[in-house]
Amino acid sequence: MISWFQNKSKATACAALTALSLAVGAGTSQAADERVGDFALLDHEGYFHHMAWYDNNKAVVFLVQGNGAAETRDALSAYSELQARYADQGLKFMMINPLGEDRAAVAADVAAMGVDMPVLIDDVQAVSESIGIENIGEAVIFDPKSFRVVYRGAVGSEFAEAVASVAAGEAVATQYVAAEGTEVQYPERDITDVSYEKDVAPIIAENCASCHREGGIAPFALNNHAMVQGWSPMIREVLMTKRMPPGQIDPHINEFRNSYVVPFDDQRKVLDWIAAGSQKDGSTDPLAMLEWPPTEWAFGEPDYVIEVPEQAVPATGVLDYRYEFIPINLPDGKDRYVKASQYMAGDRTVLHHTLNALFGPGVRPSGNGFVATPDPNMAYITPYIPGAAPYVEEPNTGGLLEDGSTIAIQLHYTTTGRETSDASRIGLWFYDDDEIPEERMTGECACIFTPTWTEIPAYDPNFEMSAQIEIPADAYLHSFLPHMHFRGKYMRFDAHLPDGTVKPLINIANYNYNWQMEYKLEESMLVPAGTRIVATGAFDNSEQNKANPDPSRNVPWGDQSWDEMFFGQVYYKLADQSVYAATEDESADANLVSAAQ
Repeated sequence: MISWFQNKSKATACAALTALSLAVGAGTSQAADERVGDFALLDHEGYFHHMAWYDNNKAVVFLVQGNGAAETRDALSAYSELQARYADQGLKFMMINPLGEDRAAVAADVAAMGVDMPVLIDDVQAVSESIGIENIGEAVIFDPKSFRVVYRGAVGSEFAEAVASVAAGEAVATQYVAAEGTEVQYPERDITDVSYEKDVAPIIAENCASCHREGGIAPFALNNHAMVQGWSPMIREVLMTKRMPPGQIDPHINEFRNSYVVPFDDQRKVLDWIAAGSQKDGSTDPLAMLEWPPTEWAFGEPDYVIEVPEQAVPATGVLDYRYEFIPINLPDGKDRYVKASQYMAGDRTVLHHTLNALFGPGVRPSGNGFVATPDPNMAYITPYIPGAAPYVEEPNTGGLLEDGSTIAIQLHYTTTGRETSDASRIGLWFYDDDEIPEERMTGECACIFTPTWTEIPAYDPNFEMSAQIEIPADAYLHSFLPHMHFRGKYMRFDAHLPDGTVKPLINIANYNYNWQMEYKLEESMLVPAGTRIVATGAFDNSEQNKANPDPSRNVPWGDQSWDEMFFGQVYYKLADQSVYAATEDESADANLVSAAQ
């Protein structure tokens, strides 16, 4: 049988892979005016482009780009001329690289051509094949409302007439014109050769099934072949638009343990399998053989459980943040080092998030209990964040939880139209008595609060903000956590080194308020003292943002979700850990708390 623990490391990648099926076959050509479907790609600068977002335009027009290709350069003059003429008439002009070429090389090629427009890079080549792109240098006119190709072919007089017709709101007379030039080479493959038993089921088991299972957080289970086959249309849509896996980040910047991006080759396998009819083969069904733990606790029964007082949540209304102060009475009165923690929501349909702060014995927090400076010597206890996985400390790392401490918890609830209650629990797992972790993790937030907050202008589709922290000593960067509300669009973290070098750290290209992950580097990154970590993010306050509560508002900072926040949390370890040993006796200081994020 396949153990649940074999899949746990990628748990939150849930609905991931199951979806990239673009229903195409090898070497097929998309006929003009045939529905392609919605899709999303990142461009050569790592910005996210979702076709449905452009549905307030009459069309998205693409020129097919290839690095160093004479065909692209030959077509560029006529293409740019049309862009200058029609860009203010409801047409959006871009390029598309169907070869999945290296991003830096694409950027260099675009710069050499003197072009200022996004080049969408099709890493899997699935979107391009679905559209029917055949040659470098041809053009495509795509309708972002109907998701149809209304013209594809040579950049000539017929293309110019097609652009003019679309701008005028008229039907395109000639929808396909054969183009000459370098043929786009798609992967040579037999789409009937992909095995459900050997290829597809293991991919889904690795990336999806821990959420898509009975009792999991996903809305349906992918626990056998019939379920995967039945959900194939949904599967196609969510990966094509990068809606799943949740929280996925730019795969071209650093390596992360939890990028939630399925490898491109695996995406292609599932794509081909669904295109061939999602058939079952073999004598076993690996998904039906998956075993799950008897409870939702990630690591077996906890060593200690913090019971959060039950909270009544009404059916409707706006709820103020709530605060609870819970005493911690450890077994046998022994202080313990915390190795892992998990927040188990009683009703996750109404609990949006929590924050917490820890206070040592005899210390009573004042006010709401939250102070800005954390103490790495004190235990970290995970809050509840949408989509977050249980928290596990790095090896030989952790803080002390003293018997008699108090945890202050801030709870944010949203109403759903039905009255309910939430009785949450926090499970803690301790190091063994003879295990004393020697290292401590710390963190800081590149944040913007009032009074320095600048209101987000009404109807602005891309309002950028930036904040930074300075690393005080040589340190190893470990992870990053972005937080914005409904208008959050993207957030990037960059390291500005003292010598002037800028290193990109992470690009959350399509921020989603429903999935707020802490992204952990595969290998920690050493940066010198004085390094500035700059978080740059943008807000989409336009009508195109379907989650926007009110695009006509100038948006202030605020706790509630219809206002906004800007938090760029950075977690790191100081290279010299001796500083913590000198301060362990001060861990009960009321001005030092842990987990105040």
